[in-house]
Formats: sequence, structure tokens, C-alpha cells
Amino acid sequence: MRVLITGAAGFLGSHLCDRFLAEGHRVVGMDNFITGHPDNIAHLIGREDFHFVQHDVTNFIYVDGELDGVLHFASPASPVDYLEKPIQTLKVGSLGTHKALGLAKAKGARFLLASTSEVYGDPQVHPQPESYWGNVNPVGPRGVYDEAKRFAEAMTMAYHRFHGVETRIVRIFNTYGPRMRPGDGRVVSNFIVQALRGEPLSVYGDGSQTRSFCYVDDLVDGIFRLFFSGRADPTNVGNPDEFTVAELAERVIALTGSRSTIDRRPLPEDDPKLRRPDITVAREVLEWSPKVPLEEGLRRTIPHFRRLVEEQGSTARTL
Repeated sequence: MRVLITGAAGFLGSHLCDRFLAEGHRVVGMDNFITGHPDNIAHLIGREDFHFVQHDVTNFIYVDGELDGVLHFASPASPVDYLEKPIQTLKVGSLGTHKALGLAKAKGARFLLASTSEVYGDPQVHPQPESYWGNVNPVGPRGVYDEAKRFAEAMTMAYHRFHGVETRIVRIFNTYGPRMRPGDGRVVSNFIVQALRGEPLSVYGDGSQTRSFCYVDDLVDGIFRLFFSGRADPTNVGNPDEFTVAELAERVIALTGSRSTIDRRPLPEDDPKLRRPDITVAREVLEWSPKVPLEEGLRRTIPHFRRLVEEQGSTARTL
């Protein structure tokens, strides 16, 4: 099988490239490096089964030859990125999804959209099943990401129903692991970098808000299974083990051996208070559930950030 992966130089996209290649498929990677970085795919350059194209997917996408799949992962995906790049975020969710779907239609390829748990907003249903429509503020600062992904889901289903394109939608919950960027604003990367530098860990609010953290290898396995399944409706993929942000901070301090303290800061606007996936569908349809517990995943992730911090002294490199 030959597949196109947009956002291939990003955190998730690069790991997904690795998985498809490891399974014997050929991959065309595409990225414009707005938030991705060449280092994430440097180990793939020169392989006969991998081809990279630098391109902005909000413009017409051309790929020579046959394609069996299009996996659309291009998008700013962390709070820092989509708050700093609101227009690009909206464009890649709308125009980029439209262009990627058009390519899939033209090639007769299966299409997989990387959506997000952010479509649930600040949820009033817990845990969040796929049937929940969400509680999203469309005009708040986070709305540029939430609504971009909600539109992308609607566009994907429209192509599925009207044009008969074979589609998949994965709703991704908090994911962490090697190749995350130190300055991306995600809570795991923030805490690890701050702990390694000996700085106070920035906990917003009282730290009682919850998140469910999925190690990247588990997430990629769920996405891979979904791509080869027959399910067109949105599917949650994430770890249902729920932790408070304060608990995460304590574990990171312990595992890094840091002497960092906690710095309490005001809670950002529209920050979800609860986040936990209902993965009943993934368990039943994909026969998937996460395998890596939080502490083991953090142990696998910390060396990545330790290397970056050591390379740059007290200032971690921004990938």
C-alpha cells in the first residue's frame, strides 16, 4: 500500500510514518514545517519506500502515481501553536481538509482525518463517548482549533456520504512521547522541561483538572487499526486512565529527580476541567486498548527532553 501522510514531520505524523514503513507500506510524507521539524523524519530520508514533499496543504495537492490512503495530520495541535497561528489553524482544518479529501477522491484512496478530543470542548458528559456533541465556545480563543476540527469532521462525512469516499475519523486524546517539542505548551512537555531545568512547574488553577495521557506508540497502534477497519464514524483513541494535573506534576518531579516546586497560575479561558475518553468502540471494533502506563511512558519520554536540555544548556531547543 502507498499512503500520503500530511503533517509528516510533526510529533504524531512522524511516528505514523514509522509505523506504516515498519509494516511494509510505502509513504509519501508532506509538511510545510510550520510546527513540524525536519529532524523528526531525518532518519527516513534516503529510504526507497519514503518520499518527502515540502508543501502547504491549504493549496492544491499533487502527488504523482497511485495512492491507497491519505492520512490528514497537518495542523497546529498544541495550545501555544494554535493560539499563535489562529488563521493557519482554521485554514488547514478547512481548506487543507478539503484539498486532502479532494486528492483522496481523485485517487480512489481511503481517507483518515486526525481529529481531536477538543471537539468535546469543556465537556458536560464524562467520560466522553463518540455520541456526545460537545460543549464548545466557538468564539473563544481555543475556538480556532475546536471549530477547525469540527468543520473537518463535517467535511469528511460529507465526502463520505455524497462522494462515496471511504473515510475514517480518529478523535485523539492527550498524547505524549519522544519528538514532542519543548515549547509546544502541552502539559507533559512543559512539566518535563521545567523539572529538568530545576524551574517551578506551572500548574494552572488548583491542579484538580484532569487529563488522560496516552503514550504515542499506543496511539499510533490505535490509528493504524482504525485505518484498516471498516468504521467511518468518529472513533475515540486515547488512554482512559485519568489523572489530575497536580498528580502528573508530582510524578514528573519524582521521575526526573528534580527539586522543582509548583507555581500556581490562573486557569486559561475555556480550559477543559475534565478529559477522559470512553474507548468502548475502540475496544470492541478495533480490539484496541492502551498498553503503556503513565510512569513507563514518562520514563521513555524524559530522555528525549533531557538530551535537548543538555544540548542547549539551560535553554531547550524549540524544534
